[in-house]
Amino acid sequence: MSRKITARMRCRLKREFSSESPTIWIGKGQVSVGLIKEIEKQLDKRKIVKVKILKTALKEVKAAEIAVEISKQTKAEIVDVRGHTFILYKHKI
Repeated sequence: MSRKITARMRCRLKREFSSESPTIWIGKGQVSVGLIKEIEKQLDKRKIVKVKILKTALKEVKAAEIAVEISKQTKAEIVDVRGHTFILYKHKI
């Protein structure tokens, strides 16, 4: 059973990771199986991942829509969506 992020924790994670560089970039290939596996691998290792969406991937969809799709597939929570960047968090059991 996964824990939900509290408001205080969400605020702390935003503050800590806002200055960090993204560890995943999404390009014109959009969301692929390989990309999801890489995100899951990084979430298992670090619990948190920062993802940057390149402009070529944002032709018909918004960054928030991509973030929601990835969070559902990885069972992670969205901490923040800002511009073309979002942060995912997955609590280790």
